Amino acid sequence: MKTIKILLLLGLLATSTVSCKKTFLDETAVDFLSTSNAFKTEADFKASISNMYGRIRAHYYTVNDYMPFWYMYRTDAYLDVQSSAPNLPGQIAPTAGEVTFAWGAHYKFISEANTIIGRLPASTLTDEQKLLFEARARFFRAFGYRALAYLYANVPLVLEEIQSPKTDFTQSTREQVYEQIILDLEFAAANLPTIDKVNDGEISNLVAYHLLAEVCNSAKQYEKAKNAATAVISDPNMALMTARFGSRKDGIPANGIYPAIAGDVYWDLFQPRNQNRKTGGNKEALWVIQFETDIPGGGNSTTKSIFEGEAFYALERVHTPLMRDIKVNGVSVFQWPVSDFTGGRGVGFMAPDPWFADTVWKNSGADMRNANHNFVREFIGTNPASPLYGQVFSTKNLPPGATGFNNAVLKPGVAERALYPYQSKATTPFAHPASLLNNPASSDVVGKLVLKGGAGGTYLDQYMFRLAETYLLRAEAQLGLNRPDLAANDINVVRSRSNAGSVDAADVNIDYILDERLRELGVEEKRMLTLMRLGKWADRMRKCNPFYAAQVQDHYNLWPIPAGEIERNNMNKLNQNPGYPQ
Repeated sequence: MKTIKILLLLGLLATSTVSCKKTFLDETAVDFLSTSNAFKTEADFKASISNMYGRIRAHYYTVNDYMPFWYMYRTDAYLDVQSSAPNLPGQIAPTAGEVTFAWGAHYKFISEANTIIGRLPASTLTDEQKLLFEARARFFRAFGYRALAYLYANVPLVLEEIQSPKTDFTQSTREQVYEQIILDLEFAAANLPTIDKVNDGEISNLVAYHLLAEVCNSAKQYEKAKNAATAVISDPNMALMTARFGSRKDGIPANGIYPAIAGDVYWDLFQPRNQNRKTGGNKEALWVIQFETDIPGGGNSTTKSIFEGEAFYALERVHTPLMRDIKVNGVSVFQWPVSDFTGGRGVGFMAPDPWFADTVWKNSGADMRNANHNFVREFIGTNPASPLYGQVFSTKNLPPGATGFNNAVLKPGVAERALYPYQSKATTPFAHPASLLNNPASSDVVGKLVLKGGAGGTYLDQYMFRLAETYLLRAEAQLGLNRPDLAANDINVVRSRSNAGSVDAADVNIDYILDERLRELGVEEKRMLTLMRLGKWADRMRKCNPFYAAQVQDHYNLWPIPAGEIERNNMNKLNQNPGYPQ
């Protein structure tokens, strides 16, 4: 035992002697990633760009079931039907989560983009590769600053990688930020591949031109905006989809109690596997956010709970009503959750306000975007115990004794968690993933469509940008150039695709374009960004959304700079936006 103790002691002394040598402490990264060997090879830069796509998908779609929808709640199009009363002063405040979530996320996009740009010169990439990755990074930097400028206006403009703590940021004006965004997007548009050369989901030169048109409109540089939009519209690879295409182009045949659904080309845009250019034949698609169901990293899971984070895009859960709770004289009208037009496993959080549900559709005629299979207002009763089994249940013509959430009496035209019109593109009627079906072998027509408890996701790739919006951006530019006739022409290209009547030049103004964006892009566009970039949030809220109108303040046209950012920047002052506590 004594001999063993002596050997142990000698071993410890030997170790301590070696440990004191400087060469032993020096570390050289050989087979693991560190700051000394990252961003050297093309694979390193590809990994960073892939991470950027993932960050964007997470922030705008999958982070949870409430934050992505802060770009839609409290706008001229939607209201939170869970709320019994509005609370704009609490939700548009320097400390409110509703207005702070965008700040950090977009600066992360910018930070990673700056790192890519800053590390390119010392990398092993060829000059051609360096140019491509710089174009990608500058697009993503512009994409990050776009939201920050729209929402907060005067923000710190950071164009280099930050490698040590910094608490002395200064603000640039919104106009200065716009100029940098435009420079970055012009570089990206000149150096990104053409859209026919990229994979589905990747950015191309046309994606940069589309965003350039939007930002130039916001900066009131209308000639540049018009030219950028024209570069997209005139590209031979692009076209609005005007003929039936893809899955379900022949409609859905009658199925037991369900009538046949013919569908139309607008419906086709939102059917499974139809969103992409290469795999779906969709020439309208510009930038499509990619989802793969039950594949690691794919963004959609049929087994993961939404409460576990980034389980799926919860548009179905949030936007479709909680039809489980509809009863007539105490008897449920519908089985729930079911993969039909009752909306899957909706829980009734975000309803269209009366303006979006009704007003924008006045005199809509044959506009296919307002057809029941696209904007659902009528449902088929599916509970065999109900006298309404197999019958139409309409949001506008309710039977006596109809009740909804917590047995509240339903009223025609009044949104309630259990019942309101919704856009079917939020879900996948009759087409949820097979792994979500509870008993697909059932002989009962409704029973085979019953979903498991983990449903609630929208299992579709999502449009970030598509060509119909580019036409509306060019219309906006033409209006800014005092050419309402040309603006009307562009709007009518979009309207004619949906069999909507033409608009006269005399009727075209920015409010008409905003209404047309709702008709065409409802639940796709991040509506808050649109209203804030145009300075129209307050006006439109007063005009369109009576739930919030009494609490609207003009200074809400900008969000406040987050209080935490002001406090952390203790070596220099960040000025708060007017109207908020300094």
